[in-house]
Amino acid sequence: MKAQVLTSFGGPESFELRDVPKPVPQAGQVLVRVQATSINPLDYQVRRGDYADLVPLPGITGHDVSGVVEEVGPGVTAFAPGDEVWYTPQIFDGPGSYAEYHVAAESIVGKKPASLTHLEAASLTLVGGTAWEALAVRAQLKAGESILIHGGAGGVGHVVIQVAKAMGARVFTTVKEENFDFARSLGADVVIDYTKEDYVDAILRETGGHGVDVVFDTIGGDTLTRSPDVLAQLGRVVSIVDIAAPQNLIQAWGKNASYHFVFTRQNRGKLDELSALIERGQLKPHVGAVYSLAEIPLAHARLESRDNGLRGKIAIAVGPLADRTSAPA
Repeated sequence: MKAQVLTSFGGPESFELRDVPKPVPQAGQVLVRVQATSINPLDYQVRRGDYADLVPLPGITGHDVSGVVEEVGPGVTAFAPGDEVWYTPQIFDGPGSYAEYHVAAESIVGKKPASLTHLEAASLTLVGGTAWEALAVRAQLKAGESILIHGGAGGVGHVVIQVAKAMGARVFTTVKEENFDFARSLGADVVIDYTKEDYVDAILRETGGHGVDVVFDTIGGDTLTRSPDVLAQLGRVVSIVDIAAPQNLIQAWGKNASYHFVFTRQNRGKLDELSALIERGQLKPHVGAVYSLAEIPLAHARLESRDNGLRGKIAIAVGPLADRTSAPA
């Protein structure tokens, strides 16, 4: 099978397209013919060596799968050959999804929502699971509460807006002005151009000085440090960004705030929750660009670029059922 193999830690040129052995499913596993995968910030962090101690080289990386079951191992009862499935491979535990085939434990695999294409489904597994765990499990966001979502036009942010809205929250988000209409179409109630206005001032103005109940952080650094400035009493901060520097949380203490740092865990339950939202028309991933398996280095370079012009996710067409021609380039 063809696979993009990470040969060394570094830039996008560190990948090499190779022929590698096709995996064989063991007891409790399914072999999936990958139709599509996608690119996440975690992918380029792994590639450049941020988690070097956890990623043996050479290796196959990648964290999203939408595909078709080709074979099942002994003891598998939930799936059969021909089933369309989606899932996030176990992170830091075996080969990833940048390949034509992937083997996964039955317990982390879900039935792909029929209304989604493989490109759409692959763009949602990791970010969707992260959004659900962040809002439902960690922050325990409730109907009637308010949330500030940083980076609402991005791969994670555009999903979090929809999930938060489905939960009945009032949604604030920071985006550039050219993405205002996009963010509103996802359900955002208040959009803030962070390049033209201090978002802390905007939140306090819009909430009458009360602040928001939850902050969802996709940026870290100064954004994480300033999160308490926009929090209401007993507010919660959920961050999906590594802490690269010590944080001064004295303001959080004064707000009786709680902090949650999310590195999503894989299980079928979150996929089923996302499927329910999709079936009710409350969640729809946005594919902003599509590349081929051979073009994964280009996709990495684009996502890592500061001004990449993207909305939503970059998807990767791998198998014949992923119709690249019908998606944006």
